[in-house]
Amino acid sequence: MSVAFAGNSTTSPSREAGPLRVMIVDDSVVIRGLISRWIGAEHDMEVAASLRTGLEAVNQIERINPDVAVLDIEMPELDGISALPQLLAKKRDLVIIMASTLTRRNAEISFKALSLGAADYIPKPESTREASAADIFHHDLIQKIRHLGARLRRKAAVASPPLAPASPAPAARGPVARPAALAAAPAVHAPSSLSVTTRPFSTQAPKVLLIGSSTGGPQALMALVTELGPVIDRFPVLITQHMPPTFTTILAEHLARSSRKPASEAVDGEPVKPGRIYLAPGGKHMRVVRNGADAAIALDDGPAVNFCKPAVDPLFTSAIDIWHGSILSVILTGMGSDGMRGGKDIVAAGGSVIAQDEATSVVWGMPGAAANAGICAAILPLNQIGAKVNRLFAGDRS
Repeated sequence: MSVAFAGNSTTSPSREAGPLRVMIVDDSVVIRGLISRWIGAEHDMEVAASLRTGLEAVNQIERINPDVAVLDIEMPELDGISALPQLLAKKRDLVIIMASTLTRRNAEISFKALSLGAADYIPKPESTREASAADIFHHDLIQKIRHLGARLRRKAAVASPPLAPASPAPAARGPVARPAALAAAPAVHAPSSLSVTTRPFSTQAPKVLLIGSSTGGPQALMALVTELGPVIDRFPVLITQHMPPTFTTILAEHLARSSRKPASEAVDGEPVKPGRIYLAPGGKHMRVVRNGADAAIALDDGPAVNFCKPAVDPLFTSAIDIWHGSILSVILTGMGSDGMRGGKDIVAAGGSVIAQDEATSVVWGMPGAAANAGICAAILPLNQIGAKVNRLFAGDRS
């Protein structure tokens, strides 16, 4: 049943109960049918509408009032990148997940969509007849809808607290609500970053910076690397971002522009040197191995780890054989718990872990898992991580 809202309001009423309402916008009847069946099989979501063009979505958004839209890029009448700002203008809290096939053009458009307000992107398989590709698409899409939709509802719950009763109860005081600034909160049901404990930073000087990220990661990475020039100049920086092929090529180019330092997809066998950023290529795990007295990149085409390829844990764990406890690792926004096990290994070897805080994470899954495992030396807002990393590499151990 559609839920209408009156007038031309730019926000929708809060729906804390009931399934997430998902609007599917794709000109392929096969893709629309496939996604509709997947959503229909989930207890916590429902298909609010299945539409063929961006124009239909823009014209019907107020009547449909979805929580989440899965928006194709290439469509007749009005494509996804053109429909995106119009949808957000009519419903500013709409969670939009861009869907596209793996081409360079579509990867570029997906990055542009993130800058225009899309919450995330997902690559569509070239053919849904390939079982493994369809399974990954299925798993990733459902998880993105669930976690990003949950974040929306948490924000709405903080922004719109229940009305006080007409006759307030005397004396007893309830818990104090957290400020709205903390509402960019997690899509996982985990303790707040305000309540977890931290451990001391390692006494060993870091010799390498490792970063892991997923949902929300491209934006976070581009903001972070702008502040890391002094570190990049003197130490190697290795990044694993959950992202498919082609997308990582574009991300590396964006990181190079943002940091004004050399950044590229890592190449199997190349030496790991200070002065550059190495990004795990989509579809391959990135590890580091010894090559004589030096470190080198080793790319691995093995099975997914934590449902991801590339995954963060293989990078984190492999680095211990090279740098032992002289490792500083940073876990940024993302779904799941990838990086937590590798982070535990780094801490056990004498290194340190910093996690992005709950309030500034698009999804507090990966950093939240690390924080709640008790392995973090600091849990910081994104805009404080760069300065802290610079100080640690400059000799500060506090």
